[in-house]
Amino acid sequence: MLNNIGPAGFIIIAVVVLVLFGRGKVSALMGEVGKGITSFKKGIKEGSDEIEKSQDDQTLKSARDVTPENDKDKV
Repeated sequence: MLNNIGPAGFIIIAVVVLVLFGRGKVSALMGEVGKGITSFKKGIKEGSDEIEKSQDDQTLKSARDVTPENDKDKV
């Protein structure tokens, strides 16, 4: 369906949206969309940082010497 809409179609849709909602309402909506996208990107970055930290912690835990104190002298 969207394949048939050309640049002129998008301009007509934009004009209709501006007429229906007004410039102030549309700009406020776009501001909220921008804040949402920024918040989403921040959440993705924090999530990936948390995953990397968890993987680093697992690597450190697996590399730790867990030999009991009594058995260390036998080597």
